[in-house]
Amino acid sequence: MSEGLLIRLPGMAGPTTDARIYLLAAGERQVAPGGPAVVGPDGVREEIPVAVFEAVRQVVEVLRAGMAVKVSPLRPELPIDEAADAIGMAPDDLRAYAAEGAIPFRSSESVHWVRLAELVAWDNDRRARRAEGIQAMLDEDPWDAPDEDRPRP
Repeated sequence: MSEGLLIRLPGMAGPTTDARIYLLAAGERQVAPGGPAVVGPDGVREEIPVAVFEAVRQVVEVLRAGMAVKVSPLRPELPIDEAADAIGMAPDDLRAYAAEGAIPFRSSESVHWVRLAELVAWDNDRRARRAEGIQAMLDEDPWDAPDEDRPRP
């Protein structure tokens, strides 16, 4: 599950300013000889997973554009308020989705916990469905188009 949290539009110029969560599944943590790497100032090459390269690429683009980057680790399971903050959603909205069963959670005393991998997968799916819906509306014939057969005033 290494997909960024938000979808980057094709042909988008310059660095992205959207927040992303990079989360590597167990099989994605492996490196391939001759694959992506970072090279230190001393010339030492350290191979990295492909998804890590994508995260580093985003950081470099943003810093080169004169913006700042915040890198913060996230636990594999988060309280619902932290989970909502991680994906840029109001906590009450995420609680409502969890209450309707859209997102699995567990409760311990007064805290609801959400697994980060499930949260990212759900949010990616939700955003993709929203983007598809918007694209479908954009692809429709214009509602206010003049009739071809009717003379124009």
